[in-house]
Amino acid sequence: MTETMLGVVVVDLGLLTAFLGAVSLVKPLAFLGIRTRRRAALLLALGLVVVVAGASLPAREVRVAVPRTELDRFAPAYQFNEVHSLIIAAPRERVYRAIKSVSADEILFFRLLTWIRRFGHPGPESILSAPERQPLLDVATRTSFLLLAQEPNREIVVGAAVVTPPGWRPRRRATPEDFRTFRTPGFALAAMSFLVEDAGPGAAKVTTETRIYATDASARRRFAAYWRVIYPGSALIRRMWLRAIAKRALSPGA
Repeated sequence: MTETMLGVVVVDLGLLTAFLGAVSLVKPLAFLGIRTRRRAALLLALGLVVVVAGASLPAREVRVAVPRTELDRFAPAYQFNEVHSLIIAAPRERVYRAIKSVSADEILFFRLLTWIRRFGHPGPESILSAPERQPLLDVATRTSFLLLAQEPNREIVVGAAVVTPPGWRPRRRATPEDFRTFRTPGFALAAMSFLVEDAGPGAAKVTTETRIYATDASARRRFAAYWRVIYPGSALIRRMWLRAIAKRALSPGA
């Protein structure tokens, strides 16, 4: 098990334990051996301790030895990442067009999970509050994300600052070079890519990877706690995103 997944598993176990304890404070779940509210309170406290412990686990920095992709060029070092792949029985060109065209409404659970992430508030237009029937990557790059690179029929990379110092506001729109060289303390930078590769006659493999680089220990701790809580939802969105890409690429006239 990787360090990233260990932290996620520990936090998830803590959240589950705390949830069962909280429910048992209202009505003890005797079938789970939680027969008294005192035991439920202990379980709730234990779950919260486990969540804090999991969120506090260290995150090792990984560095790419030999850059192979645009993602490697813009995010050669990272402490957190997730990777998901899918082989689609369609040519690379159609898969690439599908990546650029898929909207939020085509991604199963996307609206629900982003609504939860926003705590039910509508919020301004962004990837978390995307308009209907508009390509999701277009929404991302005209709001909070920066288009870092695109190689037609092969790769798209976007990036954003996901942790910033309190009160910080950008003075201007960043450039891809700013993103690549930025190392000011107190930030965590996320880069997300879609990479399309040949996978045999008439087939392509599409891989989406997200990497996060925290510029100092404080930002790393702040992001670790957040990442280890939201990772299951994030992973589900990305898997459903790949399925939506496949569906669009395989549809007539794609």
